Amino acid sequence: MNPTLIVDYLSALSMNNSREWYHANKEDYKNANAAFEELLQALMLEIGRFDSSILHNSPKDLTFKIVRDTRFSHDKSPYNPAFRAHISSKGKLPVPVGYYLMIKPDNHSFLGGGLFADMFKDATTMIRDYIVQNGEEWETIIHEPEFEKHFTVQGTALKNVPAGYEKEHPQAEYLKFKSWYLEYPIKDEELNDAETFLAKASEIFRIMKPFNDYLNKALAGFQMPTR
Repeated sequence: MNPTLIVDYLSALSMNNSREWYHANKEDYKNANAAFEELLQALMLEIGRFDSSILHNSPKDLTFKIVRDTRFSHDKSPYNPAFRAHISSKGKLPVPVGYYLMIKPDNHSFLGGGLFADMFKDATTMIRDYIVQNGEEWETIIHEPEFEKHFTVQGTALKNVPAGYEKEHPQAEYLKFKSWYLEYPIKDEELNDAETFLAKASEIFRIMKPFNDYLNKALAGFQMPTR
């Protein structure tokens, strides 16, 4: 298991972001992708020590393509030089929420959790309603000292509390949110040693778990929209 193989390939792709280079170096991509899947498998075994619901997953089913959809983007680079995965009880779907890993060179890697997507209006409503009814539990989780040491709740937010919710509600600031997520930055050098990285990542995800559990209770019964 060699995470530096992943970073080295992605760094090269970042500097040579073209279809010609990608196809000329397809073997390097395969090796880096295999290393990423191996890292994911090891990470899942570590997460499984405190969350066995994710252990049935296969790493290849949790990853996202590096090919970019450039139709509506000013940036026409064909590839996103990052390996990404979402690990949850139902795989890489955004709901239920789980554990997110992105490896991207130049210190853009991070560990994440919570709901990143804000296009699912039903999910946003379910979480807001749950916070309204379970505000004390929310406060306990986000102000737990170990949590506060590592995380700040982030997300797309409205300027005002949305209609239908009390403007003076104790959790009014969080009712403005349309997504609720966590990010923990990882520096490139932290990926030099696989065992050290896995220990750090699993510990961060363990601290994150009560936050994920809270959101998943809020999202119980949510159905992904059908195309």
